[in-house]
Amino acid sequence: MWPSTFERRRKMAAYLDVCIEEGDGDSAFIAKALGDIARAQGMSKVARAAGLSRESLYRSLSGERSPDFATVLKVTRALGVRLHASAA
Repeated sequence: MWPSTFERRRKMAAYLDVCIEEGDGDSAFIAKALGDIARAQGMSKVARAAGLSRESLYRSLSGERSPDFATVLKVTRALGVRLHASAA
């Protein structure tokens, strides 16, 4: 049986949380983690939902550069996960 949409989103969010924690402020590392999730979901599908080209998304989430924050927000929204802040 395939996992539910909620379960997939929960796993994506958990993976992203771990990468943010372990990335220690490395925005390229975090972008790479988003790229891993986007590839697992289908880069073309995520690009369409984010309103970006597939090529642009591959470049932005390659881990070789730091995407702008607007791109990060578009991708997280397209993936169905949210960024949130908590006290350190």
